[in-house]
Amino acid sequence: MFTVEQLQSAHSIVKSGADFPAYIKEIKSLGVTKYQTYVSDGHTNYHGANNYIANVPAKYETVDIADSVNEDVFKAELKAHQQGKTDFLTFIKMCASTGIEKWEINMEKMTCTYYNKAGNALLIEQIPQ
Repeated sequence: MFTVEQLQSAHSIVKSGADFPAYIKEIKSLGVTKYQTYVSDGHTNYHGANNYIANVPAKYETVDIADSVNEDVFKAELKAHQQGKTDFLTFIKMCASTGIEKWEINMEKMTCTYYNKAGNALLIEQIPQ
């Protein structure tokens, strides 16, 4: 099964949203079935077969998540990030300021779902393959 070190190595290639599809392909090949990343500090829980979980610790200092969601700004800034116009930490700060608490990647469905603090799904996107 995959290790935290393998996951961190795979993530090191991600400089912007434009690198995301290659990253997904790599971790899927390692056996990741889904994962959740928390905007507050970047910790991520990766899931595999047979209830296997690898927890990657926090990646940066804690940021506060806005209580209210600004969905229009989030969608516009997400698009810019996916086009490679912003780096990861800029993306994180934008998520926090627009009320995004976490995102979940589902490898079977090849979707990325963004959630607010109340646990409501705000946006579900197909991941390019």
